[in-house]
Amino acid sequence: MDILTIFLRTVLIYFVVFLMLRLMGKREIGKLSLFDLVISIMIAEIAVFVLEDSAKPLMSGLVPMATLVMIQIVIAYVTLKNRTLRILFDGEPSVIIKQGMIDREEMKKHRYNLDDLMLQLRQNKIMNVADVEFAILEPSGKLSVMEKKEKEQETVVDEHGLKGTIRYEGLPLPLIMDGKVQDDNLEKIGKTRFWLKNQLQIKGARDFKEVFYCSIDHRGRMFLDRKR
Repeated sequence: MDILTIFLRTVLIYFVVFLMLRLMGKREIGKLSLFDLVISIMIAEIAVFVLEDSAKPLMSGLVPMATLVMIQIVIAYVTLKNRTLRILFDGEPSVIIKQGMIDREEMKKHRYNLDDLMLQLRQNKIMNVADVEFAILEPSGKLSVMEKKEKEQETVVDEHGLKGTIRYEGLPLPLIMDGKVQDDNLEKIGKTRFWLKNQLQIKGARDFKEVFYCSIDHRGRMFLDRKR
């Protein structure tokens, strides 16, 4: 295979793909919806196909790429004027946390688990779910978060009914995740399942299985979200 031919084809395809992505708009660079992602992947695959086999005529790659760009431009124009189609192609935001409560059904609908939620909250520089008023999962997969204006202050009660504080330093610890007690985290704060059950009963939960998520921070603030 002629090295010069490979070089020239590579340079040409680079500028063609660059031009096509510019034609598709800055929205492609800023975020990728599911539709945008499919188009981008297909363009990349066709570009590789043309570069791998120098015997293939360039038009066999340029025509499909140009077709994809035209499809994207037409659909972008149509969805600009029709919200129903826009939701069909791009999806719509989903409220994961509403008024401080986690929406388990919405998470299940999008196959979005608690670990995903904790990760994206940390990326938003929020360490405690108790500090969140609203969290919205955007069509791009990004989590938009609105913090509570006034953060809750709370002290826990020990096994003897005495008020106290949790003596440990670090991030908020999950004590229950999807109905399952995290015993290793209970050990870190020097508490038992009996103590945890008392705390749940104070908040109106009779059993661990009723709780979707429960966490506690180093100041003793406990966040509880029950299954619905």
